[in-house]
Amino acid sequence: MKNTIEKALQKQKAAKAAEQKDTSNEQLSKSQTERENDAQQVAIEATPSTPSSATKLFTNEKEFKNTRSQLDEFTIDLERLDKNGHISLNGERKQINEEYREIKRKLLANAFGSLSKTLHNPNIIMVTSSRPSEGKTFTATNLAMSIASEQDKTVLLVDADVLKPNVLNTLGLERRKGLMEYLTGDVDDIAEVLYPTNIDKLKIIPAGKSHHLSTELLASQKMHDTVNEFANRYPDRIVIFDTPPLIGINESAILANFAGQAVVVVEEGKAKIGDIKMSVERLNPDMAIGFVVNKSVHNDTDGSGYYGYYYSERSN
Repeated sequence: MKNTIEKALQKQKAAKAAEQKDTSNEQLSKSQTERENDAQQVAIEATPSTPSSATKLFTNEKEFKNTRSQLDEFTIDLERLDKNGHISLNGERKQINEEYREIKRKLLANAFGSLSKTLHNPNIIMVTSSRPSEGKTFTATNLAMSIASEQDKTVLLVDADVLKPNVLNTLGLERRKGLMEYLTGDVDDIAEVLYPTNIDKLKIIPAGKSHHLSTELLASQKMHDTVNEFANRYPDRIVIFDTPPLIGINESAILANFAGQAVVVVEEGKAKIGDIKMSVERLNPDMAIGFVVNKSVHNDTDGSGYYGYYYSERSN
């Protein structure tokens, strides 16, 4: 009996010792594994060349750059423009402000009124001229700023005069990537060259770099799809294209196929009737076409002179 009890106690002690040994080995193994994992984590964090770390760093950098580009707006010196004869956005009632109000009312009526149903892309407006130096960019920038002052409209100003861009220069802005970089694939998304400005409802796409295939790029399906997106994505948006002169330049005729309205700027005393007729022939006959007489000096009732800018629609 005694031997049986002693054997049972010995078995219990042996089983307990074995259990304690197994538990100790398990804890040791677990501790060693945790130390190895910690060491691997330290190695990963200390080695930026590992795939996971590099990928994470690249993603963060890309997100940071995208955030900055969205905030990198054009700052337009409104006081400078005011002194240079542009419209004023500080509340002052200037003659030029009233004249551009009259012009934009007709354009907005065409874009959003009953006539809009008869036009293709009525909110796409091209501003052009017969010959260079008649004031088309001056007119395009003033129209854009005037429409941007509307309570319920936004404006996108596109410098499509890719041969001789002048929008940024007129507004006193630095050169940046623009439309041509997008069409050539140097940038992937049009949003990368669509810059906000300090005028809340005005955005600008610069012309970008010059390219020997500018005609073909503007005529591409990519350009066609982009303009369609401009025309249809935002119901309150007016898109103004500052295009090259019409005579002797193929790009303008291509761009005329995208727009529902055209503003032809003519310089009083310089533009010839033959040039104006030739310009109209190069436009889409289904467009709403108006004329702005630029640099036209008239006398006010007190005998003082001022520049006038007038809009009149084509009467067949």
